[in-house]
Amino acid sequence: MSAATTLEALDLAALLCSRVCHDLISPAGAIVNGLEVLEESKDEETKTFALDLIKKSARTASARLQFCRLAFGAAGSAGAQIDTGDAESVARGFIEDDKVKLTWSVPRVLLAKNRVKLALNMVVVAAQAIPRGGVLTVESSGADDAMTFKITAKGLNARIAQAVPDLLAGSPASGTVDAHAIQPFYTGLLGRHCGLAVTIEAEGDAVVVAAR
Repeated sequence: MSAATTLEALDLAALLCSRVCHDLISPAGAIVNGLEVLEESKDEETKTFALDLIKKSARTASARLQFCRLAFGAAGSAGAQIDTGDAESVARGFIEDDKVKLTWSVPRVLLAKNRVKLALNMVVVAAQAIPRGGVLTVESSGADDAMTFKITAKGLNARIAQAVPDLLAGSPASGTVDAHAIQPFYTGLLGRHCGLAVTIEAEGDAVVVAAR
């Protein structure tokens, strides 16, 4: 494993902003395209299609913004707590679609915000292991500041991207972190802040992301 990589605060902020923009650019672009079609078309069927596209894309953009606010944002003052029920809600809005389903088995409690942010980012890491879709199961152990998390990803050809384990450990093989790598790197950073080590391993036909 390579030596631990440290990011300057400004670099971390810039890379996280790039990550958020990446999530929003697709639905935002679809809204613009839909508005252009709506403005130019005289056919009622085409207008209906464009309006449906705008509505769907606006819902997607809203869901992604709400997720990013909790997963990457300040979400309140220093030391603030977040309701895990709110975390479940934004996770479902962000992750679930025709291909991916989420099973959330975390009790509804108030937790330190960085612990909730950790769980949400772990969900994203696990989801990336099932690019063809499947089921994500979120489980917890312990309580309050001792709570730990385990996310199991099951789906066709579930796999672990080669760089992810080292990124979670804070020691990327290249020694650098770019916008494509910031999300698992940030997940590991959150884990260490909470006194936990975040790992990703294959278990049978599943991939398990755990913070212990």
